Amino acid sequence: MSLDVSPALLEQAERGEVDEQEFVDCVRTSLPYAWEMISSLVAQLKVDGGEFADNQVPPPSEKERGQLLRALASDAIRGALQRHFGVRLAFQNCHRVAVFPWDPAVERSYDEFTSLRSQILNQSPELRDC
Repeated sequence: MSLDVSPALLEQAERGEVDEQEFVDCVRTSLPYAWEMISSLVAQLKVDGGEFADNQVPPPSEKERGQLLRALASDAIRGALQRHFGVRLAFQNCHRVAVFPWDPAVERSYDEFTSLRSQILNQSPELRDC
């Protein structure tokens, strides 16, 4: 299961209306490693500036790796996180998460980060089974 959905949030969904902030809070509590990773990268981007901030350190265990995969593989979760933090998310190699500001000036950097070339260059035998 990706998220620990409260009965109240489930009831909202069954009625057809879901409060996005409540959904984001569900993501925060259900996927704490992914949440902390993304929020720390957002803070780093704000402090350091630049075109993006990224993580290159593999998660400490499969549990944390699974949280990143669930958060970034779901269009709904990923979209909600992007709107909540006001950033664009990019993902490589089951742990390399990057945050980009919504700024046309960094579009080239985003395109490069998400390119086929970058994906290939960021492969390694250690990451084959991640």
